[in-house]
Amino acid sequence: MYIDAGHVVRALTIAGSDSGGGAGVQADLKTMHQFQVYGTSVITAVTAQNTLGVQGIAELDPAFVRQELQSVMQDIGADAIKTGMLSSAEIIHEVAAFLAEVRPPYLVVDPVMVAKGGASLLKRHAIAAMRDDLLPLAAIVTPNIPEAEELCGYTLDSFTSCKRAAVDIAAMGPQIVVIKGGHMMQQDAENGITQGMAKWAIDVVFDKESGFTALATPRIATVKSHGTGCTFSSAITSMLARGASPLQAIATAKAFVHEALVQAATWDIGAGHGPTDHSAKITLAQADMKQGSYLLSNGKWIPWEDSII
Repeated sequence: MYIDAGHVVRALTIAGSDSGGGAGVQADLKTMHQFQVYGTSVITAVTAQNTLGVQGIAELDPAFVRQELQSVMQDIGADAIKTGMLSSAEIIHEVAAFLAEVRPPYLVVDPVMVAKGGASLLKRHAIAAMRDDLLPLAAIVTPNIPEAEELCGYTLDSFTSCKRAAVDIAAMGPQIVVIKGGHMMQQDAENGITQGMAKWAIDVVFDKESGFTALATPRIATVKSHGTGCTFSSAITSMLARGASPLQAIATAKAFVHEALVQAATWDIGAGHGPTDHSAKITLAQADMKQGSYLLSNGKWIPWEDSII
């Protein structure tokens, strides 16, 4: 366990349960444990789910979600908090109101909207509540491209549009926006990209203070990618709880997800979108990383010549 001056570092996940164990609270707690952070959880919804899809969703009462929050925070507390599946506007309102009261040191918002298999995990009317109530409280928000499109209201089909979306989402409140590039398969000639996007998974990071950073990892040909967004955001949350800078936390989390995909690529768990390996090796990113473009090579982030920034 990571202990700082006698303090056991801890993090809280507010999210839904995945009965298949690959995403949601289960993925969050596995990731936090791997990062040696004591993890606590507040369940917002329970899903009947496996690698083939989501067969059912049962939301918890928003008042009970608040009771869970009170139980955890009044006794145990949290050095960093993340949100995942919140399911409804009513739950978002309750969670946001509580977080506005306690003001955690760091809040990471993973705006979960759709499961890997395509099932909706956030009601349509709740998107506005997330945008208006929750994002203003966030230090970091981590949308994938479809989620960013929902938040912004326009299509993201190039790095130019991803950069625009990052700026627009930051204007909704968060200090840092990470547009995850796992869904981006196109080439953006306008920005001088010489490598096809089938080769790299590139995240666009926008910090209101320091500007843009690009983080690229080799793209892994695998269907064992269920829960990557949950794993990524909980790894960021764990690193922030441990005292890392936001960029070091984001880069470490991305490298961890890459390794988790590599290690699980041949797993035989389920017949659909299988889970990643939450016991994958953690390689800490350089603490002194600055704004720029980086490529993960042999476990280390190096300056990338094919810069998109």
